[in-house]
Parts: sequence; C-alpha cells; structure tokens
Amino acid sequence: QQCLGVPYMSTDSRVVNPDTLAPCAVGESGEILIHGPQVFKGYWQNRAATEAAFVEIDGKQFFRSGDMGRVDEDGYFFMTDRLKRMINASGFKVWPAEVEALLFRHPAVAEACVISTRDPYRGETVKAVIVLRHDARDTTAQQIIDWAHDNMAAYKVPRIVEFADALPKSGSGKVMWRALQERESAGQR
Repeated sequence: QQCLGVPYMSTDSRVVNPDTLAPCAVGESGEILIHGPQVFKGYWQNRAATEAAFVEIDGKQFFRSGDMGRVDEDGYFFMTDRLKRMINASGFKVWPAEVEALLFRHPAVAEACVISTRDPYRGETVKAVIVLRHDARDTTAQQIIDWAHDNMAAYKVPRIVEFADALPKSGSGKVMWRALQERESAGQR
C-alpha cells in the first residue's frame, strides 16, 4: 500500500530527516526530496516560498515534497503521511496515518481520522474522529482510549475521541482531514 514506485530516469529522490536533512536508513521514515528535470524551478514571483520549498544537497536543488515516506532495500518509495499533519506532542512526533492504522485494528472502528488539538501542557495533542461500526454503537470514547493505551506508545494515544456519523470525503473517496483540522482550529479560537 502507498507504494510510489522507483524514481524515473534522471531523477534523484531521497528520504531525509525533515529537521536535520540527514539521510534516513533504509526503511526509516523521513521527508521525500526530489531532484530532476521534471521538478518545477520555483513559485511565480514568490522568492520566500521558493526558498522554503527547496534545499541544496551535494550541489543539487531538491524539492521538499512535504510527503513523509520510506525507501525499501530495492529502491521502492512508500508514502506514509504528510509532514504538515505531524502532531508535536510534548516534543514527540506523532504521525496521524500511523495512529489511524492502529485504530483500524479496534473491532468497533469503521473509520478514523487523527488530527491535532491544542493542549495546555503538551502544546498539541492527538484527537481521533471515529465512525463506529453499526454493531458497535455502544462503544465509549474511554473504551477506545483504554484500548489505544494497550496497543500503541503512550504519546500516540488519542487524548480526545470524538464520534461522527461520517467523515468528510473528497469525490475520490479520500478522507478530507484538512476540513476536520480546520474545524478543530476554528473551534479553539
């Protein structure tokens, strides 16, 4: 799942630590950088955005895709999440797609979307918006949280669980996490 394939001819793609730009080991998640003839040169009349979107490594300009991924031992790239979705909970990096994948293992969860919410102590914390299976409508938020404590690292556990009848989706069926995140951010003002 989420296999992007191998880089096209004349394309140099790398997975690096998004903070230090140090190369990641095979299988380790990091930001995907791209250099090649098909990569755009910059934003029209927006020098600041162009400078933020590119980084120079080994004398080459690489585009910072904002996509988190990993590369396997055969050179295949896999997308794992978006850098903008990262939740910084007390200095721990929480990747929503990873928490969502774990929540899907819960027998009562039909759909899940993980977003960030403000937390006075942690700065940000994990919030899960969940659609329950029809036969599990009596499941409580605390039951989900307790299950999460048993099945994932403590800093990844959703501190808040909100139930919904449905998650907003695009025309192609992808969950529109930005809509949920914007609604959450607007409610915190």
